Amino acid sequence: MSHRLIDQLAEKATTGVAPLCRLLGVSRSGYYAAAARARKTTSVCAATVHLKTLFTASGRSYGSRRLQQAMVQEGRPIGRHRVRTLMRINGLRPVWKRKFIHTTDSRHTLPIADNLLNRQFEPATANVAWVSDITYIRTASGWLYLAVVMDLFSRKIVGWAMAPNMLAELVCAALQMAITQRQPPAGLLVHSDRGSQYASDAHRSL
Repeated sequence: MSHRLIDQLAEKATTGVAPLCRLLGVSRSGYYAAAARARKTTSVCAATVHLKTLFTASGRSYGSRRLQQAMVQEGRPIGRHRVRTLMRINGLRPVWKRKFIHTTDSRHTLPIADNLLNRQFEPATANVAWVSDITYIRTASGWLYLAVVMDLFSRKIVGWAMAPNMLAELVCAALQMAITQRQPPAGLLVHSDRGSQYASDAHRSL
């Protein structure tokens, strides 16, 4: 950029801008216009800064409608058309496509246990009946899967585990934590869905 070179030379020289412009074959008006454009380009757009912050905080999931609502809630009124424009300029594209993830895959040939719990959800004491399931959590790095084990008597979570996938090791880790913490007596009933993780050899053996 000629105007940047002129600025650098002007700082080191005793002459003004005009002689340097003549030396480099640049008009003074062109120099000042370029300098003005540079200042305008480097100026920070407050709306863009807040928009990027909200977009990142949403896990890159918010579209223009939700971003516009979030900006208004923060006391920064902005039109949705303006939000769309800023998103396009800054390459802010929502990455979350799926609204729901199925955590149960019953389409397998593994052994299926009978429903021994049979909706008896109120045992008389603790460590008689536990229930287990898998859910998912959306994070900035992707989906995180959470397996939990709950004691039906106390309704307390007695074991849990997290992993970036839904392998059998996930539900086994949650059950192992519950067993280690509670040391249940023989006869404990562990109830779950019929997903492949719970029907796996590893989980049935545990």
